Amino acid sequence: TGTHDNTTCQGWFKNADPEDVGLAKEYFGLESTKEGHWAFIRCALSSVADLAVIPLQDYLGLGNEGRMNTPSTQGSNWQWRMKDGDAAPELAAKIGKLTALYGRV
Repeated sequence: TGTHDNTTCQGWFKNADPEDVGLAKEYFGLESTKEGHWAFIRCALSSVADLAVIPLQDYLGLGNEGRMNTPSTQGSNWQWRMKDGDAAPELAAKIGKLTALYGRV
């Protein structure tokens, strides 16, 4: 869904051109963008690519507050840290289920 150099999926939904967001909603069959990060995750995991990279911030559904790095800027980069409790067993189970479903175990 991304790397450390781009915004999160939810950050993208919030800041992208409304026309692009509308197209993504149509493509993914979304009524709202609230769970849009899961649509991006499923799309990446179900692709034919040998490798699917999903930053933890996308699994957590974070917005711009989860951004790791903004290229060509000084300061305030590499500050994000996962909080206690973020790695909930329910999230791990969902990640495991999707990983298995799409044959990536």
